[in-house]
Amino acid sequence: MSLVDKNGYGEVAFHVSEAHASDYIALLKPRVMSLVVFTAFVGMVTAPAAINPFIACFAILAIAVGAGASGSLNMWYDADIDAVMSRTVNRPVPAGRVLPSQALAFGLVLSGFSIGVLGLVANWVAAGLLAFTIFFYAVIYTMWLKRWTPQNIVIGGAAGAFPPVVGWAAVTGDVSLYPIIQFLIIFLWTPPHFWALALFKSGDYERAGVPMMPNVAGEASTKRQIFAYALVVAVTGVLPTVFGFAGNAYGLLAAGLGIGFVWYSWKVLQMPESDRAMKPAKALFGFSLLYLFAIFTALLADSVLRDLGLVW
Repeated sequence: MSLVDKNGYGEVAFHVSEAHASDYIALLKPRVMSLVVFTAFVGMVTAPAAINPFIACFAILAIAVGAGASGSLNMWYDADIDAVMSRTVNRPVPAGRVLPSQALAFGLVLSGFSIGVLGLVANWVAAGLLAFTIFFYAVIYTMWLKRWTPQNIVIGGAAGAFPPVVGWAAVTGDVSLYPIIQFLIIFLWTPPHFWALALFKSGDYERAGVPMMPNVAGEASTKRQIFAYALVVAVTGVLPTVFGFAGNAYGLLAAGLGIGFVWYSWKVLQMPESDRAMKPAKALFGFSLLYLFAIFTALLADSVLRDLGLVW
């Protein structure tokens, strides 16, 4: 069956029968979901309490589904933007494989399911935080900040930084300084990570009318801000050791990773504006992913070793 949907970026023919399970999986943004699940899991493991493995599994499932719900709602609303950007044009909605109304319904159902499950199997503090995270990403970031201000990714980065806090709350029923530090690591990491991407994808953002920093403030200003954030990220990464939540081995690793982040950012700062290949920006983008994964892996290892009495 064929339908025509007028959704703000022209008339697009949709063939409902073309939607496959893989398209609905794509709506969940599985790569983003994997990072959410991992950081939430670290938040759970580093919490100073035990949790029933059965409850832990369902809590992680609920957080994963909540992340997927956010992705589906984002793709529903951003279909017009996705349709003109090279890296998103083949997503299920702009490509015509899934109707916008289907993506919206899918996201809303998953949102309710994830919040309800987390509240029932863990606690309603964690469920409330998950609900706020979904709302923040889908409404505050996607519907407002993304199209309104070049600070979109700065403020909107909070949505991606909440998972370790949600994971911690699922175990303890509250929030304390350590998950807030984990939140800050992701929150402050987000702008240089995405601005590095925006430097070599500025044409996409310009065509879509998204006010990313390079398109509004210019390349030179963006590079300076990336470097400034990198300095703050490097300091924030060692805070778990400074406050006694992690051992010296973690602190040394985090310091080394932070120096690497600053070095890659320095290379971006020194990159001439005539460099259209933008290899330094691409290198920083790649390293930033490694940085976040390594930092949270180290926090996880530190917690496990601490429980075994092996932390230095």
